[in-house]
Amino acid sequence: MTFFSKYKVRVPATLEGVTAIATVSEQPAGAGGLKADDVEAIWQAVEGLYRSRAYPGISICLRRRGEIALNRSLGHARGNGPRDAATVPKQLLTPTTPICLFSASKAVTAVLIHKLAEEGAIDLDQRVAHYIPGFGRAGKAATTIADVLAHRGGFPTIELAPHERKVELLNDWDRVVELICKAPPSHTRRMAYHAITGGFILAEILQRVTGDSLQHYLDARIRKPLGLKHFSYGLPKRYRRDVALNYSAGAPVLFPVSKVAERVLLVPFEDVVDASNTEAFMNAVIPAGNLYATADETSRFFQMLLDGGEWQGRRVLERATVARAIKPVGRINFDRSMLIPMRYSEGMMLGVNPAGLYGPFTHNAFGHLGFMNVLGWADPDRDISAAILTTGKAIVGTHLVALAKLLNEICKRCS
Repeated sequence: MTFFSKYKVRVPATLEGVTAIATVSEQPAGAGGLKADDVEAIWQAVEGLYRSRAYPGISICLRRRGEIALNRSLGHARGNGPRDAATVPKQLLTPTTPICLFSASKAVTAVLIHKLAEEGAIDLDQRVAHYIPGFGRAGKAATTIADVLAHRGGFPTIELAPHERKVELLNDWDRVVELICKAPPSHTRRMAYHAITGGFILAEILQRVTGDSLQHYLDARIRKPLGLKHFSYGLPKRYRRDVALNYSAGAPVLFPVSKVAERVLLVPFEDVVDASNTEAFMNAVIPAGNLYATADETSRFFQMLLDGGEWQGRRVLERATVARAIKPVGRINFDRSMLIPMRYSEGMMLGVNPAGLYGPFTHNAFGHLGFMNVLGWADPDRDISAAILTTGKAIVGTHLVALAKLLNEICKRCS
């Protein structure tokens, strides 16, 4: 066994036994303007991604012209992690298995903030300190809600004492908000991904203005109107025996990548992965990082945005609200947190030409990435809404080539 083998998933020679298809929801390829060969080619690319051995489980849902072309899963929800013994009981992943979206949760939280503005409860161009007076201390008085949504709030991370650099901190809402309020700005109005911090401030504003919880607001404005079973921050206990577990996989995360990841996440990479499988994590509400959903539910959310805020004839958001939520804020620029070029709207990660997060020539696509391995997005040019949810948390490795091939196949076949 090589050093890297312990970070890879065991994959059977034939995949029929680990494949689940939601045959009731999948429509004939022609319903979405595709050919059967197109759907098969995309599915073969999904199988190629699974064979990269970085993911114990993969769930995908692809809508084209509003019709579900693919709603399938591969692998296991638990029991086939890279370091699980062969004797550990395996539980198959299915299209109905809830999976944590991690940072893709930010797109949902952002839409809730835009909905709050649509209702007239807040002004996105108003300063955060207007709603949270303590936030204005230490040089952040001029920061607006729009700045925070676009990762230009100036507080992408916060300095923590060694004893607080633990995942348990994320369960202490009031303490996190207090630390953010006390923190001086580090990148004032310059683009730097707010991995954890921005979500807490946005949700704190929502809760102070409405007097209601973030989860209740999500239920009323998004989850129930879209008919979603899951789509919650944290996961109710009745669903936890079915939830997909998360695993550190792919190549090990070593220095200097490990330090960049820790700075962005506030705590060490593998600690976050391990903690995500605990009761405490599923009990918590982490606005930027622990919304649970299926691939179908995630795709449905982005389909609603793609359709200008409508779902099955019901208006969920005004068209102007969606237009602002996906409108680019500035040009592609160097992200000072992730150390790569990025392009954002007020809440979304945007596509890029000639190639970006959602594949080649996806300049008008919008969505969000979660923990480097979860993707939810819509592409108006191809009339698609899609979700690729994975349970292996890998930053570097050969799986990136397979993921790029899958995105390329989706773009090519749906163009």
